[in-house]
Amino acid sequence: MNFWEKVSGMDRRWIYLLVAISVIFPMLVVIKFPVQITPEARQLFDAVESLPDSSVIFLTFDYYPSTLAETEPMSVAALNQMFRKNMKVVTMTTVPLGGPSIAERVTRKLAEKYGKVYGVDYVNLGYKANYVAVLKGMGSSIEAIYPADNTGTMLKDLPLMQKVKNYNDVKFIYVVADNGIIDYWISIVNAQYGTPVGAGVTAVMAPKMYSFVEAKQLTGLLGGMKGAAEYERLVNHEGNAIRGMDAQSMAHLLIIFLVVIGNIGFFATRKLRRGAQG
Repeated sequence: MNFWEKVSGMDRRWIYLLVAISVIFPMLVVIKFPVQITPEARQLFDAVESLPDSSVIFLTFDYYPSTLAETEPMSVAALNQMFRKNMKVVTMTTVPLGGPSIAERVTRKLAEKYGKVYGVDYVNLGYKANYVAVLKGMGSSIEAIYPADNTGTMLKDLPLMQKVKNYNDVKFIYVVADNGIIDYWISIVNAQYGTPVGAGVTAVMAPKMYSFVEAKQLTGLLGGMKGAAEYERLVNHEGNAIRGMDAQSMAHLLIIFLVVIGNIGFFATRKLRRGAQG
């Protein structure tokens, strides 16, 4: 049996092993494949970067645990940028399942890294039902909608929230979402109150969102893990999105290589069989 016959008859378990290695290895070692920055990601980064230090900014955790691979790296990268600029960050969620705990976990971890104090530098409002009423109500009074934060502390007892009464006190709203809530942030908050809104969404949602960017109703956009990796590169934070894109790239390269080798093996062995028959 020659080389190409061995390749054509390779046990599929070896292929599964190669795919597994190509996915796992980049998650352990950052390979740093080139990441092309899209104009929409650059626009979002520049919008946040251009805000004065210590500005108040909203960051929403409007996503479920099932999409953490795409959405959480966006939140982490955004918080790295915001805390680096000493911004005052107010977080919230319109997702009851997992949203409050995800926001709590991510903000506490990043706050510890940057030495931020809860209640002074950042606040987690948590979740309230009926998101349309919540988004509209905060335009008049945040405290009327959220009398207390996610831990039950009254907003009037938090130094940051004594200064943040409604959208007029918020410079930018950074929405990370995996559902249709982004439409309401645009149609209610941006359209009615004029507060700039930028977004990070899952890859399947991104095509629809580009029209809002073109209409200038969204100030920048991140789409899926690729968008998250772009933002990590922009904020100089090598995180899970870059590792995830490295893993995807490695797996894609391996598959392309196997397809090419498989086709060469097919034609090579067919030629040998024809030669043997002749």
